[in-house]
Amino acid sequence: MYETVLLLAQLTAVTAIAGWLSTGAWDNLVHPDNNELYTSQVMAMDRMKEEYPVEYARVAHRAITDRTIQKLAFRLVVAAEVGATIVLWIGTLALLGALIGVTAVETARALALLGGLMFTAVWAGFLIVGNYFCYWFSHAESQNTHYQMTLWGLVNMILLTAS
Repeated sequence: MYETVLLLAQLTAVTAIAGWLSTGAWDNLVHPDNNELYTSQVMAMDRMKEEYPVEYARVAHRAITDRTIQKLAFRLVVAAEVGATIVLWIGTLALLGALIGVTAVETARALALLGGLMFTAVWAGFLIVGNYFCYWFSHAESQNTHYQMTLWGLVNMILLTAS
């Protein structure tokens, strides 16, 4: 019974992040201007330049203002989100298969863990790149979201390693 409940908990957890990321990836595909603007603002360090000019002057060399590079970076993020979403849904289906006895449990957990790793890497990547562009100065809400998502991914990966 424990194994069944554990698989159900793992299935629920992975389905939740797959559903959450599906919405975000879909919005980034269908309405890219909603998030691409903020990505470009972070890379150009626009808000920091306006709100913290002295601090900006110290790190202004990091700013990327070329729209082609900004749009390419955004597209790479969206590709990573879509890839993670696909693998998370594959992991979800595999966990469902394990729950009903048609997929090997270790295979299902490995696929779901890979999806969780990809999810976590997307958000950790935002933290790392955002840190480079000093986004805590003017995009603290985004940084907080990225921390929360990184932690959510880590918790999922920990749960998936339980057996």
